[in-house]
Amino acid sequence: MQDTTGQDTTTQDTTGQDILLPQAPVVLAGVGFSVWVSPDGESERLGNGDLGERIGEHPPLVCHRPATAQRLGVEPFACYDVLELLAFTHPGVPCVPTPRGLAAFWGLSEPATPEEAALVILDTATRLLRELAARGGHFDSQAADVARNMMAGGWLWGPAVLSALGADAPHRADPQPSAGLRVWERLDEWQETPPETAPGQDSVCPTAARQQLGRLLGDEAEQRKQQSDFTAAVTQAFAPRQVAGEPNIVLAEAGTGIGKTLGYIAPASLWTAQNEAPVWVSTYTRNLQTQIDHELDRLYPQQWQKKKKVVIRKGRENYLCLLNLEDAAQRLITAPQDAVAVGLMSRWAAQTRNGDMVGGDFPGWLVDLMGARQTLGLTDRRGECLSVACPHYRRCFIERNIRKARKADIVVANHALVLTQAAGGREDGTLPTHYVFDEGHHLFDAADSAFCAQLSALEAQELRRWLVGDDTTRTGRARGLKKRIEDLTASDSQSADDVAEIQQAAKRGLIGTGWANRLSDQTPKGPMEKFLAQVQAQVLARTNDSPYSLEAATHPPTPGLLESAADLKDALEKLLTPVAGLCRRLDQRLDEEAAELDSDNRRRIDSTIRVLTQRVRVPLEAWISMLDALKDDTPEDFTDWLCITRANGHDHDIGLHRHWVDPMRPFADTLLSQAHGVVMTSATLTDGRAGTQTGQEDTGTEQDDWEQDWAGAEQRNGTVWLPNSPTRVRFPSPYDYAEQTRVLIVNDLQKNNMAQVAAAYRELFLAAGGGALGLFTAIARLRAVHAQINGPLDTAGLPLYAQHIDEMNTTTLIDIFRAERNSCLLGTDAVRDGVDVPGDSLRLIVFDRVPWPRPTIAHKARKARFGGSTYADSLTRLKLKQAYGRLVRRENDRGVFVLLDSMLPTRLSNAFPPAVTPQRCGLAEAITLTRDFLTVRP
Repeated sequence: MQDTTGQDTTTQDTTGQDILLPQAPVVLAGVGFSVWVSPDGESERLGNGDLGERIGEHPPLVCHRPATAQRLGVEPFACYDVLELLAFTHPGVPCVPTPRGLAAFWGLSEPATPEEAALVILDTATRLLRELAARGGHFDSQAADVARNMMAGGWLWGPAVLSALGADAPHRADPQPSAGLRVWERLDEWQETPPETAPGQDSVCPTAARQQLGRLLGDEAEQRKQQSDFTAAVTQAFAPRQVAGEPNIVLAEAGTGIGKTLGYIAPASLWTAQNEAPVWVSTYTRNLQTQIDHELDRLYPQQWQKKKKVVIRKGRENYLCLLNLEDAAQRLITAPQDAVAVGLMSRWAAQTRNGDMVGGDFPGWLVDLMGARQTLGLTDRRGECLSVACPHYRRCFIERNIRKARKADIVVANHALVLTQAAGGREDGTLPTHYVFDEGHHLFDAADSAFCAQLSALEAQELRRWLVGDDTTRTGRARGLKKRIEDLTASDSQSADDVAEIQQAAKRGLIGTGWANRLSDQTPKGPMEKFLAQVQAQVLARTNDSPYSLEAATHPPTPGLLESAADLKDALEKLLTPVAGLCRRLDQRLDEEAAELDSDNRRRIDSTIRVLTQRVRVPLEAWISMLDALKDDTPEDFTDWLCITRANGHDHDIGLHRHWVDPMRPFADTLLSQAHGVVMTSATLTDGRAGTQTGQEDTGTEQDDWEQDWAGAEQRNGTVWLPNSPTRVRFPSPYDYAEQTRVLIVNDLQKNNMAQVAAAYRELFLAAGGGALGLFTAIARLRAVHAQINGPLDTAGLPLYAQHIDEMNTTTLIDIFRAERNSCLLGTDAVRDGVDVPGDSLRLIVFDRVPWPRPTIAHKARKARFGGSTYADSLTRLKLKQAYGRLVRRENDRGVFVLLDSMLPTRLSNAFPPAVTPQRCGLAEAITLTRDFLTVRP
C-alpha cells in the first residue's frame, strides 16, 4: 500500500480492480511538532515551520485541511483531504473528522501514536478508493459525472476517483454543470393531500401511558418507578381543555437519569394515535433534537414507518435551497474553482433524509472545508424564497417537510421555530394544540430573541436589500421585491405602482452598503444614517470606550438625537404606507379574482401577504414606535437602549434596541393561550434556591415549602400570565452525586491574573488525563488560556480544541470531544448548553469564575422587575446547575467540577445537589483531589 514508483501508486483491490493512490506524503499537524510520512512509508517528526516549507512542494494527504493549515501557521494549501473523498463516497454518513474518528468509522482500534494516526489517514484513502473500485459503475450512476465536474474545477482526487470507478477522465476542462450536478431534476415531487380533520378530544389514561412506556423500554428492561411516575404525571397535559385560553400545563422538573424523553413520548404517542393530530416536541439545542430523533426509533423501529410518522422541523434557514444549488452550479461557468464544493453538495443533496444542513445528516465539517458561502450559504438565510414561483417548488425540501409535519404523529422542532410560528402564524394558518417543551429552562431566552426589535444598521441594510435588491449580485432572488413577485403584479397596475413606491421609499429611508465608512468619516447620508450617527455619538458620550460592545440609555437624549429620530420616523412611515397598500391590494385580489385564481397563485398571494407582514410591516411598526418613545417614555412593558455592537474591537452594528422586560408575556399571549396542552420539562426548571426534595406533585404544605422555587419557574416559563395554575411535579435524579462527583472551589487564585488561571487549567487538565471541559465567561479569557496551555497539553498527548479559535464549527468540536476520550475542550455558553457527553470523555469541568449575569440595560430592568439581587442569584444558580449537570449523564459516570473563583457566595451552594458539599481548597489540593478521585474508581 505504501509502495510508490510513479506519480500515482497503482494497486489492486480484492476483485483485481486497479486503484490509483496519489504519490503524496501524509501530514498530521500537531502543536509542537508534526508527522510527515513519505510516499515510501518513512516517517519523521518535524517542526511546524520546516513542514510548512515542504507542503508547498508536494501536495500532501491530510485530514481536515483548514485545521492542518492553522496548526502549521500557513494559509490553506493544495492537498488531498481525505474528508473530501469521504464526503464524496459516503455523503451524509456521520464521521468525526480526525484520525481517531476515521479509525472509529472503520471499526479500527484507536491510534496510539501520531505516526499511527497518520497511517489511518492513508488507510482511509485506500479503503475509500477500493470501495469505489469494488462497486464501480454500480456505485452510483451519477458519481463519475460529478467527479468529472469536480476534476475540471481542480479536484486533486479526480483522477483516482475516476480510475476507481472505471470511468474516463474529461478530455478538457468543461465548466458546464453536468447531469450529475443537476440533482434537483432527480428528486421526487411531493403531492398535495386533503386538509387535516380537527383533532379529537380523547384523553390519555395514566395507566395506559405507563404501559406504553413499558412497551417502548422493551420486555427485558426494568421499568423505573420515577420514570413511570413522570409519564403518568405528564398525561395531565393530554386531557381535553376545559376553558378557552386555559391550557392544561404540566411543569415537570426531571433530574438527569429519569428518562424524561421516553417518559413524555409515551403519552404523546398515545394522544396522537387516538386524536389523529401531531404533538410538537420542541427543544433548544440541535443536539437534543438529534437525541429525541434517535429515541423515537423505539416507537417506530421500522425506518419506513418512522419516515412517515416523525418529522424534524426547523426554520427555513436550516435547509438546502435547490434554487440556490442550481445557481451555484450555473456559476461554475465563471467560477470553476467552486466545482469541488458544488459537487460535494450535489452528492449530499441526492442522499439526504430531509435537506437539513444544521444538525441533520449534513457533515458540519464540510462547512470548514468548503467555506460557509458554498455550503450554509445555499440555504434561504435571507428570506428570498419564491414560493410557488420557484421551478423547484414541488421538490423543495422545506415545502416537503411542512406538508409531512401536517400528517406526522410527532414533530421534533426547536424553540425558535415554534415561537416564530406563534408570533407570525404557521404556513398553513394553523398552530398545533399540544406541545412538549424539553429544555424548558431555555424558553425565556428563546422568547427574548423571538419577540424583540432592533432598529440597527444591519437590520435596515438587510431590509433594504430584500426590498430593493443588491446591485452587486446577478442572482434573481437578490434583485428585490419587484423581481420576486413580478408575475403577480404584471396584470395589476395598482400592485405594480405600490411595489415601485416601496422601492423608492426604501432607497430613501433605509441604508445600503458603505454605511460604516460614512459614519466613520462623519459623512452620513440619508435619515437612517444620520440617526445612527446620533446614536453612535450618544453611546460614546455616555460610556467609557472599550473593545467590547457598548450600551447607553435612551434618556436623556443628546442634542440632535430627537430631530434625527423624527426625520427617520417620517421616512419609515412613507415606506410603511405603500407596504400596507400592497398587502390590502393582494388581499382584495383573493376576493375579486376568486373564480380565476388557481391554487398555486392563491397560495402565492397568501404567502406574499404573510411575508410582507412579518418581514416588513411588523418591524417597521416597531421601529416607528421605538422612535416615538425617544421623545416620551418607553412603555413600561419594554426596555429600550442604544448600542454599538463590536466584534474583534471593530464596530459591527449600531442601533436602537427594544426587548420585553418579560418576554414570557407575549409567549403566553400568542402560544400558551391558544394551546390545549403543554408539558414544560427540564432538569433545571427551578433554580434550587430551596434545595431539592424527593416527591411527586407539590400540594398543601409542600407547596408552601417550595413556593419560592416554583414561583421563579413559573415566571421564567410564562405560566404566571395565564388565569389557571399549572400542575407542578418534581423528580430528582436517581444518581448518587455525593459518590459520583466532587465540587471544588479554589480559594487561593487571583481570577483576573490570566497566567495563574491558565496554570490552573493546565495542571487540572493534566491531573484528569484529559476528558476536560473548560468553561469561560468571556472569549478574551478563553483565548488567553488557550495560548498558554495548548503546547503543554499537546506534549502530554492531550488534544486541545477551542471554540472561537479552531477552524471548526462548534458542533464538530463537540463531536470530536465526545469521540476522543482524552481530548480537552474550551468554550463559552454555547458549548455549555450543547454538550451532552456520557461516559469518560467528560470527567472534569473547570469554570473560570462565577457566571454572574452581564450588567446590561435589559438585565437591570429585569432585575428591578423580578426581585433585585434574588433574580441575579437565580440566573447564576441556574448556570452553575446546568454546567454541573453535564458531568453525570449515566449511572456509572464520575466527575469533578472545579470553580476557579473564591467569591462564590455560600447562598449559591445550593446550585449543587443537597448531598454534594462544595469543598473550598487551594489549587494544589484541588489538583491532587482531582487526580486521586478520577484515578481511583470503585
